[in-house]
Amino acid sequence: MTDETPVSSAVSAGPEPPAGPGPIPSPPDRPAPSAAATALSPPPAWLQRWEIVAVLAVSLGASALYALLSFIGSLTAKQALSKQTTTLNGSLAPGRPLLDLFMQLLSITLSLAPVFLVFYLLARSGERPSSIGVDAREPGRDLARGTVLAAVIGGTGLGLYLIAYHAGVELNVVAESLPDIWWRIPVLLLSAAQNAISEEVIMIGYLLSRLDRLGMRPSRAIALSAVIRGSYHLYQGAGAFLGNAVMGLIFGYFFRRWGRVMPMIIAHFLIDAVSFVGYALLAGHVSWLPRP
Repeated sequence: MTDETPVSSAVSAGPEPPAGPGPIPSPPDRPAPSAAATALSPPPAWLQRWEIVAVLAVSLGASALYALLSFIGSLTAKQALSKQTTTLNGSLAPGRPLLDLFMQLLSITLSLAPVFLVFYLLARSGERPSSIGVDAREPGRDLARGTVLAAVIGGTGLGLYLIAYHAGVELNVVAESLPDIWWRIPVLLLSAAQNAISEEVIMIGYLLSRLDRLGMRPSRAIALSAVIRGSYHLYQGAGAFLGNAVMGLIFGYFFRRWGRVMPMIIAHFLIDAVSFVGYALLAGHVSWLPRP
């Protein structure tokens, strides 16, 4: 019987594997970036100019071009301006009130799309709507300021319109021709709100702040904004151009002083709401208001 030679434990175990590198050390904590480091740098001036052109092209700038052509058409028509009529809030589906209501609401909603575009562009620049004073931080002061502006500008504007109309240089502006139905007044109020929000956010808050960033002199920026504002009211006549341009100068001046768009939105809403609803209630019942 052959003796078996025991195998050495060293041989059976084999050589020990080399020691590994050990646990991977954690990277050192990095300091949080500062607010200045995370802020977006403004785009070059040429790109900022194109942004302004793009916003105006899809909103009130395009309206200004259509209004200019409409005014030229009115001037070259065979009728006198005072014999011609333009309607601000007309029926979109005559004889079909329910469809008309939905079309009115859709039109108002889509007309606010450029405002959302402006808020998006502000966010891309690291700004909020509050950077142009669109917030609810000062409701009492905003309401008081807006009410005073509305009383002064609205009353003066109505007087200028009546003078221009009777002088034959203004069209007969029909503020509304909606069907006499339950949603008539609410739609007129929504239309007034849409006008106020769109015009003041774009023409005052956005445009003036962007022109300021480009280094344009404040007085020139306000004048440019006022001329554009008057231009997209040209379809109503020369008096509407002048009156709205003056309104733009006043709003631009107070925006520079207050840094807030909310008083202008409130003032504009009150002016349009009184004009639209007042016309609906008074047209045909008072002698001083032109008949539709």
